[in-house]
Amino acid sequence: MKEDFGLTQDQIDIQLMTRDFIRKELPFERIKECDEKNEVPMEVVKKCADMGLTSITLPESIGGGGMGQVTNSLVLEEIGYQDVGFATTIGACSLAYTPVDLFGTQAQKELFGKFIVDGGLAAFALTEADAGSDVANGRTTAVKDGDEWVINGTKCYITNGNNASVYAVFAVTTPDAGTRGMSCFIVERSRAGITCGKEEEKMGIRLSNTCEMVFDNVRVPADHLVGKEGQGFKIAMSTFDITRPAGVGACTCGAMRSCIDKCLEYAATRITFGNPILQNQSVQFMIADMEIRYEAARALAYKVASLIDAGITDSALASASKTLSSDYLVKTTEDAVQIFGGNGYSKDYPIEIMYRNAKISQLFEGTNQIQRMVIVKSLLKAAGMM
Repeated sequence: MKEDFGLTQDQIDIQLMTRDFIRKELPFERIKECDEKNEVPMEVVKKCADMGLTSITLPESIGGGGMGQVTNSLVLEEIGYQDVGFATTIGACSLAYTPVDLFGTQAQKELFGKFIVDGGLAAFALTEADAGSDVANGRTTAVKDGDEWVINGTKCYITNGNNASVYAVFAVTTPDAGTRGMSCFIVERSRAGITCGKEEEKMGIRLSNTCEMVFDNVRVPADHLVGKEGQGFKIAMSTFDITRPAGVGACTCGAMRSCIDKCLEYAATRITFGNPILQNQSVQFMIADMEIRYEAARALAYKVASLIDAGITDSALASASKTLSSDYLVKTTEDAVQIFGGNGYSKDYPIEIMYRNAKISQLFEGTNQIQRMVIVKSLLKAAGMM
């Protein structure tokens, strides 16, 4: 892998450290075992936390790495190389912290960040059964009662739900107000009334815990409201503008790079008709197309990450990065199965897991159809057409 994008020596060191660590600590045999059991390798999570990989974007003032989205992308790309599901587990901490980072007070940043810095996981609780892409249609409510908010409702498909120590929870505070009726709250797992419901038996990313979270009269202090009342939708969308390029874009680029490396190695040693299949031009072209997709997606992901680090956020570019990389990953893993042939369909080879892992990247943090709507809306605004 080429070291480019004007990386500093510190960034390269972190990249290489993460690469060596994750390939040693999470080999295919362990990935396969966890995939079959639908479990998160918590011993590796702990080591990631000890290395500061779960708190890479948190401010140094609260014990975090104090690093930006380019460095975060480097870390998630390397972890994604081994397993997209595990990268999702680690990346969800940054996702959950970002609302507090963008809109929270210093006290809230310290409160939320301490759970992650101390080795815990965090979760972003937004999605509901009847409000997936239609975020503003959520039914979880938060009602003010004196100096507290009382939260009731059920969230679904929550990454790290059952393993998290703290949540960023989105709830309706003003019914019938649409996008202006939702607010964001810090909710500690230790509070009474929080239970983990159904744990999802997923097709892929099975090294990531995904479950239903039930909030039954959960009381949180008034100072756990992040930003202002009614800002929840804005907070969620602003968060995705930051997290999509790294959490999906760079992470899936790592998986594409892994596919390319595995296909090159396999095609060079797989003999048919007396020759390695790598000598077949059709196979060469498939691998060449993989490389083209990888380089294009990676360039866009790091461009967006660099802009974010420079203080520039662009919803359309973030959506473009997420969409391009996830669409390309699905195609790349599909071609990898084709190159591996029957072995690519076998659980004895890593391509089978990678193929199953890929699809979710087109769905979470907003489906790719929603991303395209965001992009077109941006184009129409720029053209003065809305």
